[in-house]
Amino acid sequence: MSHLDQLLQWYGALERSSLERIGEFYAPEAIFKDPFNDIKGLRSIRRIFEHMFETTDDPRFVILEHMGQGDQGFATWRFEFRLKGRFYTVLGATHFRFDQAGLVTEHRDYWDAAEELWQKLPLIGGPVKWLRGKFRAA
Repeated sequence: MSHLDQLLQWYGALERSSLERIGEFYAPEAIFKDPFNDIKGLRSIRRIFEHMFETTDDPRFVILEHMGQGDQGFATWRFEFRLKGRFYTVLGATHFRFDQAGLVTEHRDYWDAAEELWQKLPLIGGPVKWLRGKFRAA
């Protein structure tokens, strides 16, 4: 099983207790970037996932497709969670880079925060949809 396969298997079964194993998958000085975070280091990356478990209910990643080549991997996913009793999904993709030992050195998430999250939220959803419509070319 490849390093990418093992990492994605861990993500697919991620729960608060499995965060103890994050060092098996991420290098100590790994970089993590998504629409809200741009951080470095295993402790900071773990904190992002701890925050996810603190602020959402029943979070889980469903891995849709993945491919790897050399020291890189790419996966598409669906993140599902509940927030204040309401169910949400976010579609996205991640680009991974691995070191010689197979540990993640770079993790970059790609997803549209406006479409996948903000416009689905009460109160700000309407204005976000309106603003996106204003910038739409067609």
